[in-house]
Amino acid sequence: MDFIEFWHWWMAGVALIILEILVPGTFFLWMGVSAAVVGAILWMVPTMEWEWQLFLFAILSVTSIVLWRIRQRAHPVKTEDSNVNKRTRRYIGRTFTLAEPIVDGVGKIYVDDSQWRVTGPDCDVGKKVKVMAAESTTLVVELLDESS
Repeated sequence: MDFIEFWHWWMAGVALIILEILVPGTFFLWMGVSAAVVGAILWMVPTMEWEWQLFLFAILSVTSIVLWRIRQRAHPVKTEDSNVNKRTRRYIGRTFTLAEPIVDGVGKIYVDDSQWRVTGPDCDVGKKVKVMAAESTTLVVELLDESS
């Protein structure tokens, strides 16, 4: 009794690809492609037992997902802004005015609408400082020369 036909696999493939669109992550995409491949094989070999169909689907799904992950690790997607989730790194090299004096090595600056903790040499409010590094959520600054 053949209760799984080739078009069932194609419909499952379409459903999995639609699921990938709704829940992105390139996981369901490869399962959908695998289902379509099993459907094509079943169309060419209509006597294939359902157990072999499921086995083939499982093997193709796991293999394609693993190969895709390996490829992604070897060739990561490059973005124009590599600091998109590293906000403090965006401020390195920029100059700001102290909002609070640096006393005992700690002070504050305003960056846009945010207040940031800074460390550096002691100096008064209103002095210009340049961000040299970022350590977690603290910006490391140096005092700019008044003559520049």
